[in-house]
Amino acid sequence: MESGGGRKRVVIIGGGIAGSLLAKTIQFDADLTLIDPKEYLEITWGNLRSTVEPSFADRSVINHTDYLTNGRMVVSAAVNITDTDVFTADGRRIPYDYLVIATGHADPFPVTKAERLDEYRAENQKIQSAQSILIVGGGPCGVELAGEIATDFPGKKVTLVHKGPRLLEFIGKKASNKSLRWLRKRGVEVKLEQAVDLNSSLDGSQIYRTSTGESIEADCRFLCVGKPLATTWLSETILKTNLDKNGRLMVDEYLRVKGRSNIFAIGDITDIPEIKQGYLAQRHALLVAKTLKLLMAGGKESKMTKYDPGLPIAMVSLGRKNGVAQFPFATLCGRIPGWLKSGDLFLGTTRKQMGLKP
Repeated sequence: MESGGGRKRVVIIGGGIAGSLLAKTIQFDADLTLIDPKEYLEITWGNLRSTVEPSFADRSVINHTDYLTNGRMVVSAAVNITDTDVFTADGRRIPYDYLVIATGHADPFPVTKAERLDEYRAENQKIQSAQSILIVGGGPCGVELAGEIATDFPGKKVTLVHKGPRLLEFIGKKASNKSLRWLRKRGVEVKLEQAVDLNSSLDGSQIYRTSTGESIEADCRFLCVGKPLATTWLSETILKTNLDKNGRLMVDEYLRVKGRSNIFAIGDITDIPEIKQGYLAQRHALLVAKTLKLLMAGGKESKMTKYDPGLPIAMVSLGRKNGVAQFPFATLCGRIPGWLKSGDLFLGTTRKQMGLKP
């Protein structure tokens, strides 16, 4: 790996959608170190398809070394930050001139790609062996998983339970209602405004109780609820006062952590008022890449580009050929959004962006 030569030291913490794209984009412009507790990038919008079709994960799970050909890879978790260094769980001290935090959500993923692919095969076996399946959570994860199972395994009984009054509460009611009708038409039983006691089947009965007293029989279950942000560790660092009440890093219009000239934050951990989605995390990464290239070349801060928060656009896959899409002035459901997203789930486009074969 080429390093040194007077190039600025850039450390990126987090190898998800945002951190990996930033690393790929600037790897030949900086003395780059990527810190991630796993050896791979996962294209997260392929997760649910990979659960029902494990071979899909061969393309959605990508070793960092496949795209990072001129950077230093540290497989560990960051545990502390000072004004000059990052410290990792395996005892390393990594100095930086510029730091970018892109830790995303706290997902307990295995370290290697092989282990992750094994997880998908195990999840798929659970589905194949089950006659009845419980999905808890009616956000995009729960809705897309229900749609994937209903499409690939139409003979199985699928029950989706959501504590809110409607599915996909992060987007408009029209899109929510269309998704609900689509699922019910394909036999998915949707229970709204209910919670599930996941401990109620500890006796092995596979009967779950809801908050309204209903009983749901399920051979297996999937928990599709929001995951906590991976920012708790920052509360013991120099950035402890930069976290808002929701655990997000407060950033300025250039995606710099407020009050810091050389520390940036990108992806879901920022306090930018926009829907937290992968394509917006990619926008964050590309803007910070442009900024870092400018600064490392000696450019003036006055030339930096401000970030414009994304418009409320959302796409949710419904099986293999359908989907629901919300744009600022229209909501579409059916084959058109399905053609846009559901077929390949943008995997080919994302892989090409990372310099890989589609």
